[in-house]
Amino acid sequence: MSYVLIHNPGCGSSKKGLEILEAAGIQPEIRRYMLVAERLSVDELKEIARKMGGVSPRAFMREKDAADAGLAADASDADVFAAMAKNPKLIQRPIGINGDKAVLGRPNAALLTIV
Repeated sequence: MSYVLIHNPGCGSSKKGLEILEAAGIQPEIRRYMLVAERLSVDELKEIARKMGGVSPRAFMREKDAADAGLAADASDADVFAAMAKNPKLIQRPIGINGDKAVLGRPNAALLTIV
């Protein structure tokens, strides 16, 4: 299995997560989800939620950016997934994916729990 890191190189927390993985000898495949060519689809976001244990997408959404993106506080999970796919700034990072498990790297050391 290949470890995939959903990564934003412009984010300090995401950079720190990558450093922690590399220090542990893990060279993850990097998915720069902010780039148009590497954006996550609704189906991929649903798969991440499933791998996190069937959580709501709100578990890995940047709440502070939701209102600015026009996402209502009572939006359905389907609406949240669609908004995240359209506006990747809404996705909290970093996210580690390894096989059938995924974890939000908050705190960053959590990325090592699925190695």
